Amino acid sequence: MQAADIHGVMRVVRGEVRRWREPVLGVVARESRDPFRILIACILSLRTKDQTTAEAATRLFPLADTPAAMARLPLRRIERAIYPVGFYRTKAKQLREISRRLLEVYGGKVPDSIDELLTLHGVGRKTANLVVTVGYRKPGICVDIHVHRISNRWG
Repeated sequence: MQAADIHGVMRVVRGEVRRWREPVLGVVARESRDPFRILIACILSLRTKDQTTAEAATRLFPLADTPAAMARLPLRRIERAIYPVGFYRTKAKQLREISRRLLEVYGGKVPDSIDELLTLHGVGRKTANLVVTVGYRKPGICVDIHVHRISNRWG
């Protein structure tokens, strides 16, 4: 691809993006810039459709919107709240484990560093970047496999 082609590609991308719905993390961020909510919503969203993630978050957050509240919830209650997100049983365990770790190690606060976030079980680079950029409004680029693949094709 020629460098001049990027401008044409970006025009097409801008036009297409306007037709799409706002991603669930955008909705969560608009409602609350709380890094914990963003972290939880991001974990729920992995390998799950946005509509399913939004519905699960709508059921879960009234029950537990802090690490302390999440850590107190019985595992089965978390599972019922987030079902049918992909891997809901595994994610329920991760949510409770992450919440407990946030309480024990970070005083109930979600860390604002990618390196610290990556120490939480179930948090990968994409999730860590989303929490830091959306929750803490720090500069960064969130790259998933699709963005990575397209970027490599562009050169």
